[in-house]
Amino acid sequence: MRVWPRSLAGQLTLLIACALFVAQAINFALLLRERNEFRLAQATRPVATRIADALEREARGERPVEADRGRVRRGAANPIPPFVFERHPEVGAELRRQLGELGLKVGRIDTGLRPSSDEDAPQYLRQHGERSGDTLLIAVEQPGRGWLRIVAPWPQPGPRLLLALLAQTAILYAIVLLPVLWAVRRIARPLRDLTRAAEDFGPGDTGAALAMRGPEDVARLIAAFNALRLRVTGMLDEKDRMLGAIGHDLRTPLAALRVRIESVEDETDRAKMADTIAEMNRTLDDILSLARLGRPSEAPTEVDVAALVDAVVEDFRDLGADVVFVEAPRLPLRLRPSLIRRAVRNLIENAIKYGGGAEVSLVAEARTVSICVADTGPGIPEDRLGDVFQAFTRLETSRNRSTGGIGLGLALARAIVREAKGEVTLANRAGGGLLATITLPR
Repeated sequence: MRVWPRSLAGQLTLLIACALFVAQAINFALLLRERNEFRLAQATRPVATRIADALEREARGERPVEADRGRVRRGAANPIPPFVFERHPEVGAELRRQLGELGLKVGRIDTGLRPSSDEDAPQYLRQHGERSGDTLLIAVEQPGRGWLRIVAPWPQPGPRLLLALLAQTAILYAIVLLPVLWAVRRIARPLRDLTRAAEDFGPGDTGAALAMRGPEDVARLIAAFNALRLRVTGMLDEKDRMLGAIGHDLRTPLAALRVRIESVEDETDRAKMADTIAEMNRTLDDILSLARLGRPSEAPTEVDVAALVDAVVEDFRDLGADVVFVEAPRLPLRLRPSLIRRAVRNLIENAIKYGGGAEVSLVAEARTVSICVADTGPGIPEDRLGDVFQAFTRLETSRNRSTGGIGLGLALARAIVREAKGEVTLANRAGGGLLATITLPR
């Protein structure tokens, strides 16, 4: 279980809660220490007063100690048996200090606890929520005159202190943590907006700039993001202009070459030159399309995916290719039809080139629509399935254009589908061949 929260608001709230807990723990320790000192004084002060009062009356000849009504008794030996009762030397030390303040010098002081009932507790203890779980036996040695013995209650702390501290902690948490949580969430809201804007930012994003809100540091961060978005958009615009100029400058000489080869008398050479120029044009189109992807000029429209795929298959059939389409019901999706058509065309071209034919089908699910292109070719080694999506990567290394293009088809198809929030996957079929799948969200 994850204890440390991920969000800024959660971490700050947890830190403040821990700080409050530590402060309350220190407060409780101090209160407990003060309570123990008060209990010690509460137990020893009456005892010292009774002993001093009894000895003073005895010195005046008014009443011997044995007749004292304050339960002070005299004995020849220590009346507290050893190894029977629990000793409390701190009581003896405090009693010696108080007797010294009263001008009495005594010898040894011994203490012991014996069981007692709540009925024996004085009334002032019961009124203050204390309970007397033990009776304190105190023996004070009077040098040359024996031992003095007195019985005193030993109050035990009741649950009132703990309950009061718990209630105080709950009130403190409610008064402090709830406003802090509200304030921290309010401070972190601009950061959440900035995170969402950064996640949604794309090459074609022309949305309004984020409002600079929150603390100064956060506002400066938002301003830096707005400036960065403008710079990135400007660089992409410049790139598009440069690509357009490159495409124009390259297509013009290619068109001139296409005209000039008409003067070549050898028909075979002329056909080869024309194929080369056509291949250069296709390569140029693929490169420019891949470079411009993310800033398409085509707007998304409602399209019947089944009709779109069927039209692409018909184009290949018209060229005499062995392509089969499994009929599917109407599947409307909102997408850029020209780009998706090109992605499907690239997958079918690969299937025809390496497998001799293709079988195209659609699979509709609750949240996705899958366009499946299957072939019966040699497939792809499992460790190279991810490599073929890299631009200019070919598994066939002869560089022969008749056995493959320049390695842009799958890279372009994946870029188009990912721009549509989908994915392209490849898998080897159990019976041989390759299955390429375009998965689009509904």
